[in-house]
Amino acid sequence: MMEPDTVSQDERPDLTVVIPALNEEEAIGETIARCLAARPRIVEVGGLGTVQIIVVSDGSTDRTVNIARSFEEVDVLAFEQNRGYGAALKHGFRHGSGRLLGFLDADGTCEPRYFAELCRTLRDADADIALGARLTRTSQMPKVRRLGNRLFAVLLGMLSNRAVTDTASGMRVMRRDSLEALGPLPNGLHYTPAMSARALLKGLTVVEVPIPYEERIGRSKLSLIRDGLRFARAIVDGVLFYQPERVFLFLAMVAVAVAVFLSLYPVEFYLVNRQVEEWMIYRFVVAFLMGSAGVLSLGASVLANRLATLEMPSRTRTFWISLIAGAYRSRTLVAGVTLLTSGSLALVFPGFIEYFRTGHVSLHWSRVIVAAFGLLVAFEAALTGVLLRIMTLWSASRRYGSETGAE
Repeated sequence: MMEPDTVSQDERPDLTVVIPALNEEEAIGETIARCLAARPRIVEVGGLGTVQIIVVSDGSTDRTVNIARSFEEVDVLAFEQNRGYGAALKHGFRHGSGRLLGFLDADGTCEPRYFAELCRTLRDADADIALGARLTRTSQMPKVRRLGNRLFAVLLGMLSNRAVTDTASGMRVMRRDSLEALGPLPNGLHYTPAMSARALLKGLTVVEVPIPYEERIGRSKLSLIRDGLRFARAIVDGVLFYQPERVFLFLAMVAVAVAVFLSLYPVEFYLVNRQVEEWMIYRFVVAFLMGSAGVLSLGASVLANRLATLEMPSRTRTFWISLIAGAYRSRTLVAGVTLLTSGSLALVFPGFIEYFRTGHVSLHWSRVIVAAFGLLVAFEAALTGVLLRIMTLWSASRRYGSETGAE
């Protein structure tokens, strides 16, 4: 890629910076002034043509709009009513003309000069999105919010298998065409984690640049519980849209791990003493539930992957999904279901014989629970196999229709 000084001014991309603001009269003036003062540095270091600044008032009822309009070099858009943080950003992006799009919170927490580093890193890494990573050692972010952001990063990392340290950063730069590929994005405060999740899951190149974070000016609009739940949901929704199997694989991993952990001691005790104690029934029941949930989640992961493939045919299977899907192929499935069913019935068969002979059953409860687990797993596997077969037939029908031009 060409260096900024070898590219003509007309060839350099323009940057549109959108500042969403809701009742930020205490901070908006200083934020705009800092943006205007930073423009020469952003142009020089970031290798840009021009920097356009747009303020979008999201239904502000204080002096935010009047203060913003006092700056002649800034475009000001105003909603009559509150529509949401994301809606304000979308409106500003539509109004802006830059090939690069950036945004900055109006509360004075982030330093606009770092748009220079974000643009330069975006260019040098040929990335789609550059995030301002606020969780540095000198960050003044409140400890509760810092913890929440780290938890969101861990959640997204586990579900997407890609790492990002600040999923909800309120300062970032992206290419316009990259942003358009991520829609639709929500209108609320969870716009940022939703964007991060979709970008990582869709395979876009996301880079992070450490930036300072100062204590906000004025009162925060963020509700830790309500918006925290929205942030988590935005991340999960992104995974469900692009790679839904990851959610079910994660649930299966947790459920099976719990079931195995609970089963270890009873199994060891039985191998040594050839019996189990009565109090172990609680472990058996919980292990039964978790094991069943784990197997059900494994089947759901394959079904979710197949559904996503129907919607997005270009998707490829991961190693684990291919491995699990192999267990649901016709011959393997029939053999597994037959083995589970026959083994489970063999465990309780003596109880049936005793009941028909005497009218009573003295069979130990542990055999019944293990047999019930085996039969339930066999039923779940068979049901998943049938559903996969239905989806295979649908997929074949769709391919036939596209090849013949039939509706």
